[in-house]
Amino acid sequence: MKVLGVSVTEAGRALATRLPYEAVHGHAAGVVRRRWAEVDAFVLFLATGAAVRIVAPLLADKHRDPAVVCVDEAGRFAVALCGGHSGGGHSGGGHSRGGHAGGANALAAEVASLLGATPVVTTATDATATPSLDLIPGFTASGDVAGVTVAMLDGQPPRVENELDWPLPPPLSERTSAERTSAAGASRIVVSDRAVGKAAGHVVLHPPSLVAGIGTSTDASPDEVAGLLAAVLNEAALARDSVAEVATIDRRRDHPALTRLGMSVRAFTAEELAGVDVPTPSQVVASAVGTPSVCEAAALLAAGPGAELVVPKRSNAVATVAVARRAAPPGRVVLVGLGPGHPRDRTPAAAAAVASAEVVIGYGPYVDQAGDLLRAHQHVVRSPIGDEVGRAEQALALAGEGRCVAVVCSGDAGVYAMASIVMELAGHLAPGTAVDVVPGVTAALAAAAILGAPLGHDHAVVSLSDLLTPWDVIERRLRAAAEADLVVALYNPRSKARTWQLDAARRILLEQRKPETPVGVVSDAGRPGQRVRITTLDDLETVEVDMRSCVIVGSTTTAVVGGRMVTPRGYPAAQIDHSTPLHGGRVINLESEAGA
Repeated sequence: MKVLGVSVTEAGRALATRLPYEAVHGHAAGVVRRRWAEVDAFVLFLATGAAVRIVAPLLADKHRDPAVVCVDEAGRFAVALCGGHSGGGHSGGGHSRGGHAGGANALAAEVASLLGATPVVTTATDATATPSLDLIPGFTASGDVAGVTVAMLDGQPPRVENELDWPLPPPLSERTSAERTSAAGASRIVVSDRAVGKAAGHVVLHPPSLVAGIGTSTDASPDEVAGLLAAVLNEAALARDSVAEVATIDRRRDHPALTRLGMSVRAFTAEELAGVDVPTPSQVVASAVGTPSVCEAAALLAAGPGAELVVPKRSNAVATVAVARRAAPPGRVVLVGLGPGHPRDRTPAAAAAVASAEVVIGYGPYVDQAGDLLRAHQHVVRSPIGDEVGRAEQALALAGEGRCVAVVCSGDAGVYAMASIVMELAGHLAPGTAVDVVPGVTAALAAAAILGAPLGHDHAVVSLSDLLTPWDVIERRLRAAAEADLVVALYNPRSKARTWQLDAARRILLEQRKPETPVGVVSDAGRPGQRVRITTLDDLETVEVDMRSCVIVGSTTTAVVGGRMVTPRGYPAAQIDHSTPLHGGRVINLESEAGA
């Protein structure tokens, strides 16, 4: 989302500078009017009354208007003023499949996390942990969303008609099939990929169950292909909102007529397509591109095992279209690196992955780290430390059922975390089930940024935990890094049960490094209580280090410059003024708390 902070007082300006958004200081009413159509959301450092008077004349459509959040002068509260769920439609937010991290409610939670404030959300579904029908991941909602939501809030569960038996989120999934279909309430939820007429008290949830296979000529125009697809869907009474993706032959992957449809495009080779049995093969097509079918074969391949061809090949002068229905939703596991701890160090991609997941799984404190992103409709699983394999197996099992599962990790999921475990176990996944990794800022990078630039040249990362790696292996790696004159970042340096490994590593490194070699220790990087010390290898106090610490040991070229650790990138020493070398084990405390 493109977010704009607007302040009018110096206190508001100071708060705005703490947020990772564009900020403007001055005449709030004029700024909001000028930028209303340009941004997805505003954070107004104003009283709610003043904000209401400014935005009220500008409001037109809750799905397209920007989201608005107000922050009080003292930075105690972040109030979701309007556009709670659907605000922020200018650059892709609003009413879209799979939910989104946009809207004033989510933004209020994010702003509150960044400022240490309390989010204030008055949307009834959020306040009562009732799923928002228009934000359920994997579905696009249409119809009387407000009316059915009110009935749910009043304790009148809707009748659910799920002809596809598509997986539903809690609490709908927690009711038995008989309970869902026999509910006495007048409201109704229809889960279908068919075009269903609108009616009071009815909501249609369109799942991503259809795949459009498309073949085109080289000169096909976007309008001609879009027109054929629309006609095919209309003729078959199928919903455009249920078309999850377009499938085609690899030579047409980037054809404008397909990319401009606004859907993801999956492509297959002619050999892959030729191996699919289809009802209407063409020898002419086979002679031209090496496969007797493009649209039908591509649709079936992309839809996965058990797919049904619901619309055979239809054509016009420049294109062919076929539609296949998936037998089950494609599952997905997303391994999400949340960064060192503070929301400001979390990437937008990580936030979006967690917010759009159906299930969020992780070690309890890491789930709590993403607490501002969690939604009422999500199934959240907190597991204890040491249960990494069980966590991975549960995530993969749920993905095999067609769920979108986010496995959250501190730092980066691929660095001493869950990515390798899940990847090792993922070989038995059903075809079409995806495993993706969303990178995060890992401990070494977070610590290095706080210390200065100790990783400016070649470096190594070594874990001192010998729970899974024998100590003799760790020792060989430390000696190799020391002999190679690499900066060394030490993970898992010391715990209550493992008290001697860090001192042993220090002695090994001293065999190749001078006693005055700079060492940085960062504990709770980016979190409340952050502690930062620069000392020497000879005077490193290992008892002050714990599992929440990252230790960075410099190379022979690392120095302390202006109170910061710096490893030169190999430039001549004369270009660098090492004006404040570290002597005699002097300890430099850079920051005592996160954000200082």
